[in-house]
Amino acid sequence: MIGVLVSGNGSNLQALLDAALPVSAVASNRMGAYALVRARDAGVSTATFSLDCHADRAERDLVMATWLEEHGVELVVLAGYMHLLTTPFLQRFPDRVINIHPSLLPAFPGARAIDDALAAGVETTGVSVHYVDEGLDSGPLIAQEHVPVEPRATLVERIHSVEHRLLPQVVRDLCPAAR
Repeated sequence: MIGVLVSGNGSNLQALLDAALPVSAVASNRMGAYALVRARDAGVSTATFSLDCHADRAERDLVMATWLEEHGVELVVLAGYMHLLTTPFLQRFPDRVINIHPSLLPAFPGARAIDDALAAGVETTGVSVHYVDEGLDSGPLIAQEHVPVEPRATLVERIHSVEHRLLPQVVRDLCPAAR
């Protein structure tokens, strides 16, 4: 089973749901994340784990990890989740946490990857799926796909299109229950 962590709109979550992958739980750090609506509409269990409800990030992550385990989660997918995960969380799901990122890592890690690629004047950027470690977008790569920067007017849309195709493909390959 798959658990998905989200912070925002949830278009990558929707791609996983549309691919009929076995998503059993969706957790967010933000109560207002539209991704939670998408999950509830699909009949998937949801929960919010806000930092202000816990002593610190490590405690929040342990509570969230327990909730995911209670929902049978074997693989955790970060789909627009905008917090770094702590070591205690990652230890609960060793080599079973992945992230999708809108650049060709290791280039342009962090929350402004597309803007950073444009500012750097690169001709090609792309999408990476990688394992999550304690660093910022620094875990081992699983898959990448190049996306030409031009035409700039459609770059974000084209990156999302690649994300929505590549992420379900990688998840299907990594999750035995998805085959």
